Amino acid sequence: MTDLATAVHVRMSGGRSVERLACHPRLPLVACWDAERPAVHIWSCGTGELRELGSVGAASDAYGDAIGRDRTTRTPAVAWHPDQPLLVVAGEDGVVRWTPAGTYALEGVPAMSAYRYLAFGPDGGSLWASPSSDGEGDAWDSSDVLDLASGTISSAVWWDTGVAEHPGGGLVATLASDQGETLCLFARVDQADTPAAMRLLSRALILDCDGYETPLFSPDGRHLVIRGNAYDNSLEVFGFPSLHQVLATALGEPSPGYPSPPEWLDQMRAWSRHNLAFSSRSDALWVGTPAGTLVEVDFETQQAAEHAVLKDSRVTALAATAAGALLVAGGGGELALLTVLDGSAPAPGAVGDHAVAAATAFLEAADEIPDDGDLETHLVMTDGTRVWEPGDLTTVTTAAPADPTWLRLRAAVNEMQGQNL
Repeated sequence: MTDLATAVHVRMSGGRSVERLACHPRLPLVACWDAERPAVHIWSCGTGELRELGSVGAASDAYGDAIGRDRTTRTPAVAWHPDQPLLVVAGEDGVVRWTPAGTYALEGVPAMSAYRYLAFGPDGGSLWASPSSDGEGDAWDSSDVLDLASGTISSAVWWDTGVAEHPGGGLVATLASDQGETLCLFARVDQADTPAAMRLLSRALILDCDGYETPLFSPDGRHLVIRGNAYDNSLEVFGFPSLHQVLATALGEPSPGYPSPPEWLDQMRAWSRHNLAFSSRSDALWVGTPAGTLVEVDFETQQAAEHAVLKDSRVTALAATAAGALLVAGGGGELALLTVLDGSAPAPGAVGDHAVAAATAFLEAADEIPDDGDLETHLVMTDGTRVWEPGDLTTVTTAAPADPTWLRLRAAVNEMQGQNL
């Protein structure tokens, strides 16, 4: 297992706490979501340094008692440019870009846009935004691709819950959520495309219900982690490119018999929804807990070790910096930068080689879906243990009580439709 050393420990100004962290993929910068109001604070997180650089939305009204959808619609969406110190924020004041020189409106964004999710294309010249801002029909049927050079906007496939870029390049993962079931979709991304766009592939994961967070790839690209869902603190780990399930558990799962709803909700909410990170070790996942500790889960040995990090404060957010350090936020307004001390780090280049091999294998094993193609007739879907070829799920009419809710719903609907023929 690994040792941790605290490089620097500070308190957020004004006693504010952070509920989410997003580190720049290459630079020592981090965006911190304010837990009290729809604001984002930008910090420098270089070696031995934590320093606030600026904020977007700091003057916004507090969330107050808003929960659920009311809270979600006010929470800002952000995206870091893949190379530059540039953060795009979609919030109550529209879509703006933050740089060390200041905050400016993002040109070319429609006035009607109400983006909930943002991501830069790997080329940095395209901004992906969902849901669509075209104002026609159902905006949740499509997304926008903004060409930042020309200011033009084109329509693209609908996605939500963020976009994860595979470290091997040329491949991304995102979610298309629905209350009954959620699809983890994979897409080819060719930087030669202008603007860069997601081209959906024929392999997908199918997940129960909705409410998941953005997928997370390990640094070597050989594991995919999905955190959710709306009804429990589920944690699922899949091998990549196989998509075989490696781990499935619930964080802070209620005891048998389930406590009363208020107690159960309090127990669930104590766990951050943004409490996962990989450091430089690709075979170890870090999980932040309500006890202020980090649990190191080793995929190879199937063992876990707990590390004391925060005193008398729960972990509210966790992320890995571009340099492989861990950044931890606490409920008392703490922000701590942790150095990972691990003598078994992989040889230089090994992680990159593994990542490229994993991405290449996945891309070679999947076909591109036509832009106007129906997902049901093209997708080969798996839940990590079973596989359904295109069309298989349209004929399923029976399911066991232990099967996931989405499969039981499918079977019930198919059986009902068959009886009505």
